[in-house]
Amino acid sequence: MYRGNRRSIDRGTLVSRHIPTRTASNPQSPAQVGNGSFAFGADITGLQTFHPFAIMSDWGWKNDPLPIRADFQRYKGQQWDVDGRGVSFDMPDPNAPLESQWLISNPNRLNLGRIGLLLADSPNFVESDCDSALQTVDIWKGVICSDLVWKGEKIRIETRVHPKCDVVTVGLQSVLVQQGKLGIFLDFPFCDGREKFSAPYVGRWDLPNDHVTEVLTCDEQSVKLLRRIGDAKYMVGLRWNPKGRFEQLKGHLYALYPHPEQSKRLELVAEFRPANAKELFLKFDQVRFACESHWPNFWQSCGAIDLSGSTDPRWVELERRIVLSLYIMAVNCTGRYPSQESGLVNLGWRGKFHLEMIWWHFAFWGLFNRWDIFENTLEETYKAFLPSSIERAREQGYRGARWPKMTDPSGKQGPGVINALLIWQQPHPIAFAELDYQHRPCQKVLTKWKDIVEATADFMASFPVWNKSKKQYELIPPIHLVSENTDPTKSLNPSFELTYWRFGLHIAVEWWLRMGESPKTSWIQVRDNLAPCPIDGGGYVIHEGITSSDMWSRYNFEHPALACMYGWLPMVDAPNTIDMQVSRATSLKLWDSWRLDDCWGWDFGVLAMNAARLGEPLRAIDFLLSEHFAFDDVGLATGGSRVPFPYMPSNGSLLYAAAFMAAGWTDSPSGLHAPGYPRFEEGWCVRWENLKKAM
Repeated sequence: MYRGNRRSIDRGTLVSRHIPTRTASNPQSPAQVGNGSFAFGADITGLQTFHPFAIMSDWGWKNDPLPIRADFQRYKGQQWDVDGRGVSFDMPDPNAPLESQWLISNPNRLNLGRIGLLLADSPNFVESDCDSALQTVDIWKGVICSDLVWKGEKIRIETRVHPKCDVVTVGLQSVLVQQGKLGIFLDFPFCDGREKFSAPYVGRWDLPNDHVTEVLTCDEQSVKLLRRIGDAKYMVGLRWNPKGRFEQLKGHLYALYPHPEQSKRLELVAEFRPANAKELFLKFDQVRFACESHWPNFWQSCGAIDLSGSTDPRWVELERRIVLSLYIMAVNCTGRYPSQESGLVNLGWRGKFHLEMIWWHFAFWGLFNRWDIFENTLEETYKAFLPSSIERAREQGYRGARWPKMTDPSGKQGPGVINALLIWQQPHPIAFAELDYQHRPCQKVLTKWKDIVEATADFMASFPVWNKSKKQYELIPPIHLVSENTDPTKSLNPSFELTYWRFGLHIAVEWWLRMGESPKTSWIQVRDNLAPCPIDGGGYVIHEGITSSDMWSRYNFEHPALACMYGWLPMVDAPNTIDMQVSRATSLKLWDSWRLDDCWGWDFGVLAMNAARLGEPLRAIDFLLSEHFAFDDVGLATGGSRVPFPYMPSNGSLLYAAAFMAAGWTDSPSGLHAPGYPRFEEGWCVRWENLKKAM
C-alpha cells in the first residue's frame, strides 16, 4: 500500500494545474479576486464591463428608511406554547406587519459599485464586439489576467485585490489608452432589502434619485467620492496614472479617460472604505507586491492533498474542487464576520449570515492547519454575540446563551419561524472549541473558550424538558430540525439533534475536567438522561413518531441529518449514545433510498464522511463527485433548486470531508494512510501534508 508522504508536495505544481481559464463571460458566475472581507466579481474583461457583478464587503451594510406610521413598540413577535408556558420568539408579528417586514429586511448588504471598460468610439460596447478573448484566474498570484481584441487592437487587463485592504487595482494596457480612446467607467446602484435574494446581480440601476454620490475632490490623477444610501455612508477613492480627466456622464455613472499621447498603460487604484475609516493611499505596485507575496504564502502554509498518482480518472476533478474551493473560501469567507451562504458574490437572505452554516465556512481551516483563519472570525463572532444570546435565552426562560440562526453584525435574530426554532447551531461553539483543543491541547485554549463553552452548555442543559413517566430529558416541540422539512410542532426528540446535544454536553463536562474543575451537575444530569434516538424498523428515524415507512418515502429528501450522527460527529462515551449496528443499518438504507436530486450543499460532504467512517471509501468518493454536487469552472458551487448560486457551504463541506478522509479522525484505524480514501489497488494514490485529524 502506498503510504503517500514520501516527498513534499510541490504546491506551485498542484495549484497551477487547476488555474481556471475562460474565453467568454458566464453571466451567472464571476471570476473573483478578494481577501475574505472584500471581493470583486469580474466578467471576461476582468472588470464588470458587460455584466454588473458586485463589489462586496463585510462592512457594507445599511438600514432602509423606516416605514411611514411604523411603531416598533407594536412588534412583539409571536408567543408559542412550550411545555405549558408561553415563550416569545422573534417571528413576524401579525399585529405589526410593517414593523415585522422592516426587521426581516434590515440591515441589508450593499453592492459598493461597478467598474468597467469604456470605449470613446463605442459607447454601446458589447461582448460580441471582442475577438480572441482569453481570461486566466491566476489563483497562485491572486490576479485575473484578461486579454481581448477590439477592432484589431489588443487590450490587456490585470485585476487584483489587496490581501489585507479593501482596495482593487486595474492595470490596463493598450494603444487605445495612449490614444485616449479607452478608459474606465465607475457606476453605483441603489440597494434595499425588499428582495430576499439578489442574484446574479445586486442592486438597481434605475433609481438614481434614491441615493447620493458626491464628488468631494477631483484632479487629474485622483478623485474622492462620498456615497450615501439609506443610513450608510462610505467613501470611494480613485487614483490613477498617467493623468486623465474624470467626469460625470449621468446619474451615478462616471468616466475616467487618460489624456492622449501619454503611456499605453493606465493603472488605477480604487479604495472602498466606511466613511469614518482612515484613507490608506496605497500605490498600484504596493498592491501587486502584496498579492505576489500573500498568495504563494497562502498555498505554502495550507494543508495540501495531491491525487495525481491515482489511476481513477476522477482524481482530476476531485483535486480541482479541493484546490479551487480553498481559493473561493479564502476570497469570500475569511472576513471579520461569518460569510453569507453566497459569500461576497451576490445576496442571499439580504446578505445576512446563518450561524448553523458557520461550521462549514470555517471548520475546515482547522483541518488544513490554518488556525489563524479559524480563530479570527470565530472568537470575535461568539464573543460579540454572547451578551445578546444570553439575553435571548433569559427572555425565553432559559439559562446560558441561545445563539441566533440568521443574523448580521449586530447579533440580532432575523424574524422568522425557522430562524427562531432551529436549534442545531447551538452546540457549534463547543464543537469548534473541541476541534481547537484536539490539536492545541493547552491551558490557553481551555481558558479562551471557557466562557463560550459554559454559556452554550448552560442553555443546552436548561432547554430539554424532563419526562417524569419515561424518566428522561427530551427535546420537545416547537423546534425546527436540520432538514427543515418537518412540522416544528410535532418534532419530538429528533435523532441528530439529540446526538449533537449529547456530544456538546459531554465535551463541556470534559472541558471542566481538563481545567481541573468540577463540571456542573446539570450538564452531567441532562447528558446522562437525555432521551435515546428514536428507532423504528431497525433504523433511526428523523424524530419520534415517524414510522420507518414514512421515513424512507416521505422524509427522504433535503439535508440527511441521520448521516451526521456517525460521520461528521464521533461517538461519545455517554449513556444512550448511538448504537453502531443500528447506525450502519440506517446508513445503508439512507444511501440506497435518499433522493440526492433534492439535496444540496454540505449534504454531500456529510454523506462522504458517513461512508468513510463506516469503512466505505469508494462510496465516499462517489458522494463527493455526485452529479448533484456541482462546481463550475472557477470553483463556485451550485446550491440546488432551493438556494441561489453560489453556495459556499458546498465548498466548505467538500474541504472538511476531503481533509477528514486524508488525515483521518479521532478513532480512525491506526497506521492506515488516508483512511477515508480507496486503496491504491482501487485506483487512488493520496499524498497529503500539513493536515490535522477531524473529531
